[in-house]
Amino acid sequence: MKKILIIIGILLLIIYSFCIEPNMLTVKNYSVHDSQLSGLKIVLVGDFHIKPNQEDRLQKVVELINEQNPDIVLSVGDFVNGHEEDMTMPIADIVKQLKNIKLKYGFYTVLGNHDWWIDGEGITDTLISSGIKVLANSNTKVNINGKYIYIAGVEDKTTRTPEIYSALENTKNPVILLTHSPDVFPKIPSNINLTLSGHVHGGQVRLPLLGALIVPSDYGNKYSLGLIEEKGKKMIVTKGIGNSILNARFNCVPEIVVIEFE
Repeated sequence: MKKILIIIGILLLIIYSFCIEPNMLTVKNYSVHDSQLSGLKIVLVGDFHIKPNQEDRLQKVVELINEQNPDIVLSVGDFVNGHEEDMTMPIADIVKQLKNIKLKYGFYTVLGNHDWWIDGEGITDTLISSGIKVLANSNTKVNINGKYIYIAGVEDKTTRTPEIYSALENTKNPVILLTHSPDVFPKIPSNINLTLSGHVHGGQVRLPLLGALIVPSDYGNKYSLGLIEEKGKKMIVTKGIGNSILNARFNCVPEIVVIEFE
């Protein structure tokens, strides 16, 4: 009887990890103290990994973003899924849905490794044509209700060359920096107000006490998720919306992130 219960428990855990949690979507809220950005509300998204026939999933993401009524939408990339075009929803179809996001002051993004594996240049062109600003070792100045902030973005660490100082050229505080991989965080200057990242998906499968067993980062679990404060610097790493490699999640629910500055 005991063995039967153990087998049932394992089967239920497998069903939950592969069929239920990966399809969930939650809102994770952070409150960050920063007088230079006080009153600003951001939605951070990343690691969409939209597969073919996931129109309903993407529509839910867009609706959830709109419900938050953000001032600005920021993304850390990986709109597409996999390594081959037949593994992903075409970027043109993804963008068609993203155009339904109600924007006050714009949508800004960097690209991720999957974006470049599929077609980085084509994805860049499609995003730009839809009004989404793509940052690649560059920055842009944004007027938000009469207050100027800089949004900077570095290229993906896996497929390109992140050049932090090129991305920050001619910027003035306040600055928010976007990076697909959190591994560049130790090299970010201390005067950057906030760094935003993704890529690691929180590890996707996180065990109690142990954390994630596999994290695609040189730093393991250190930069795997959440608000990280180190040497006076702040970074928020999202667990992402989709999955890659293993289509499973446990104790690591997909999310969009809402950041409000005090």
